[in-house]
Amino acid sequence: MRFTKLHSLGNDFLVICPNEELDFLRVGDFARRICDRHSGVGADGLLLVGLEDAARNEASFRIFNADGTEAEISGNGLRCAMACLVHQKRVSSSRVVFKATAGNRACEIIGSRGMVYEIRTDMGAPRFGPAELPFDDGQPHERLLDYPMSINQKIFEITCVSMGNPHCDIFVERFPARIEWHQIGREIESHPFFPNRTNVEFIRVLNRGEIEVLFWERGVGETLSSGTGSSAAAVAAILKGLTDRKVNVLTSLGSLTVEWQPEGEVFQTGPSEVIFEGEYPVQ
Repeated sequence: MRFTKLHSLGNDFLVICPNEELDFLRVGDFARRICDRHSGVGADGLLLVGLEDAARNEASFRIFNADGTEAEISGNGLRCAMACLVHQKRVSSSRVVFKATAGNRACEIIGSRGMVYEIRTDMGAPRFGPAELPFDDGQPHERLLDYPMSINQKIFEITCVSMGNPHCDIFVERFPARIEWHQIGREIESHPFFPNRTNVEFIRVLNRGEIEVLFWERGVGETLSSGTGSSAAAVAAILKGLTDRKVNVLTSLGSLTVEWQPEGEVFQTGPSEVIFEGEYPVQ
């Protein structure tokens, strides 16, 4: 089975254009095998991308985490999908609308250099209601802003944002040791208040236009970056009045820009790079 490997700031994906072979696979199991970094190709996730309507530049989009679970959306994954379609010359337009579980998301190529593509993505409008995350502690909430959550006998003030998938944001003055934030991220990801689990971001505000973020992703663990996580972190910082509405998000391997429009839409601009193409045996 042919695949293309791409990454967006170190968050790496394997892209497969659906074909008849996949009809005979349990896709979750296949995702877990091919994403394994020791016995497979290795990636944070598997993307299934199909060009549904070439004339209208519409494509299907499904994402499976490295643990085989299916997610609703991925910002970095969308950019990788867009870069893959352009790289393989499957589309002639610089703009494609992807149909994901979380809704339609448009991507547009705004520049390229070799195998690296700069892409602007409409991430949709953030949601804050507990039912939309979902989050359930048995109490009514309009939104979860600085909610006190107890983890390992410590209280963490969390702010929750849905970008079509759930995010839990924690603001810190300095980043904890790696083993500590891994433990916190793991505990929060599977906390019973989050029935569908959650992604977790640790955020340092550097100034009114810049934040630095560490990412713990649901179904993956630590990732070097996250598109929806960057959006959620920026939205949370704006919501708390800590930054302006345009935020540069620093990740482990570079930065991207998040803009939260007054009318509610979030736009994100960042890179995606084609690494290589290959063949993986269907088992």
